[in-house]
Amino acid sequence: VQATCRELFQQVCDVTSIKEAHFFGLSVVRNNEYMFMDLEQKVSKYFPKDWKRQGAGRPHAPFVTFLRVQYYVEDGRVIRDERARQLYYCHLKERVLRSECTHREEAYFLLAAYGLQADLGDHREPVHVGRYFEPHAYFPHWVIAKRGSAYILRHAPALHRAQRGLAPEEAVLRFIREACRLEDVPVHFFRLYKEQGWPPGLGLRPVFKSLVVTRFSRTITSCLFLVQGKRFEIQPDGLPSARKLVYYTGCALRSGHLLRLLSASHQLRLSLRPTLQRLQQLEGAEEKQRYRESYVSDTRAQDPDLDPGSPPAGAGASGSPCACGIEVDAGPAEPREVSVDEPWGAEA
Repeated sequence: VQATCRELFQQVCDVTSIKEAHFFGLSVVRNNEYMFMDLEQKVSKYFPKDWKRQGAGRPHAPFVTFLRVQYYVEDGRVIRDERARQLYYCHLKERVLRSECTHREEAYFLLAAYGLQADLGDHREPVHVGRYFEPHAYFPHWVIAKRGSAYILRHAPALHRAQRGLAPEEAVLRFIREACRLEDVPVHFFRLYKEQGWPPGLGLRPVFKSLVVTRFSRTITSCLFLVQGKRFEIQPDGLPSARKLVYYTGCALRSGHLLRLLSASHQLRLSLRPTLQRLQQLEGAEEKQRYRESYVSDTRAQDPDLDPGSPPAGAGASGSPCACGIEVDAGPAEPREVSVDEPWGAEA
């Protein structure tokens, strides 16, 4: 087989109609771990070793590759291709079902509400009654075991109804954002050796804030990585070299895979930084505008002169309407103005 992994990846993207594929990768299973394929290598590099030992007359075991999310991003708006965003959302849903952040139980109910809104749209009473969804499709097994399906089916619909009016596309974006805030969702886990034997577990997390290494509850937010053969060193930034972590990958292939994954994640993060900054600025401007509109609405609601159910101040017995900032003709009396200060005038 002379085909390269890139050629295979392109064929998979064509079949799945993915136009924006740089968040995904092809992976194979090695030692019960997903290993992302180097797209510049030939596909034959990842064939099982026993393929070479099998006779020509004996059928080969199927070679299976997986299309998986390789790089996680919290803001789904940077994934502009609708098909790619939908696959990214589905991948995160699977990760959430396997998540075990027991101290964040309320987050799973919020994620279920966003997921139901994204998948089913607005809650409709004639249709969405009883068991209109399966709890195991939206909640991890430990939440179901703790609360019970009856509890979830009784309370989750209210959270779904609370999302009324939220477009399914926006619900997908909110699900992506909240899912990526769970510590064990936007991560890749790999087993590494210590000199004494197996470590309890180490998760390498290439996210778009920094290269994060998570080991149980301990988080190092910035690190340097050094690979020498099977040796894999992690130097926490700002700490003395004596605090570095030394692990062993078991083979040079795994070392190269980890270093390539971390390096590519960092490069993609840098390339997306301007886009993320523009999105944050846009979101900040929209939030400021919503705050101003809400502030104006609250001010008008609290002003008795603006209460449509009571006569305006100074309108007289005739109850003539009064407007803000304009002249009001109340009959023979001389026109006058009633004005309300701009609620955001102090910001100017």
